[in-house]
Amino acid sequence: MAADTGRPRLSKAWYALAVCFDAAVTYILRRDRLADGDETTVYIVGHPLDGVRLRVCLFRQPRRLDWWCAKSGIDEAVVGGFYLRDPFRPLGDLWLEGRPVEGTPFPPEYRPLRPALHVTDGEIRIAPRGELPAAPDGDLLQAGPLLVRDGRVVFDRDEDREGFSAGCDQFDSDITLGRHPRAAVGVGDSTLWVLACDGRRSRVDAGLTLGELAEAMLALGCQTAMNLDGGGSTTLVHRRHLLNRPYSEQDQPAPASRPIVTALIL
Repeated sequence: MAADTGRPRLSKAWYALAVCFDAAVTYILRRDRLADGDETTVYIVGHPLDGVRLRVCLFRQPRRLDWWCAKSGIDEAVVGGFYLRDPFRPLGDLWLEGRPVEGTPFPPEYRPLRPALHVTDGEIRIAPRGELPAAPDGDLLQAGPLLVRDGRVVFDRDEDREGFSAGCDQFDSDITLGRHPRAAVGVGDSTLWVLACDGRRSRVDAGLTLGELAEAMLALGCQTAMNLDGGGSTTLVHRRHLLNRPYSEQDQPAPASRPIVTALIL
């Protein structure tokens, strides 16, 4: 376990509403009670590493992931990396089948520190970009911050080693600040875990801080985990159904998924 850095921690008083196992895929729906008494809804899907065929998908025209999955016959997917609008383009490194995709890179001082998910020949690895091949085979998607490494929480907002607070000008706001809808991907000893949480609903769903998200991924048994795009872009599809309720604004009357640029297809 990581040393205490003052991060808000999940209360142990969470309870599962449903746990389903289908063809070795695990689906967990639960309410997490947070350390200060707030609660949020959390959706988790676990895929056996020996059976999952993970790939990165780029939408040349932004797509609502749940609609696209239903139309394309894709059962399992989660939002991918960050993107910039006008025109829509990926933010951070993106490689598909060993070829780079043009986009907007992270600032050079933070690019090697921010993590990426690398998929090649059935192997899935999450690590700082500087520790992965400069010209990787297979698919690579960069996001962050890194949440868990070597079986311990490594995210520390006060340290801001990856520069998400210092270099937040590429984002709508500082993504490390406060509770929001969030999504993450992590690798355990035998399972690939994807998680999404609701948020921005007063007295209903508080969302999670990145510290709380890291603790949740660690509790699932992840050896490594990283944050994906979140906020109103948070989208998790299981069996072609949208699991979470994407809210772009606080207490908007009806949730609706937002068009995104990249996704992880499982």
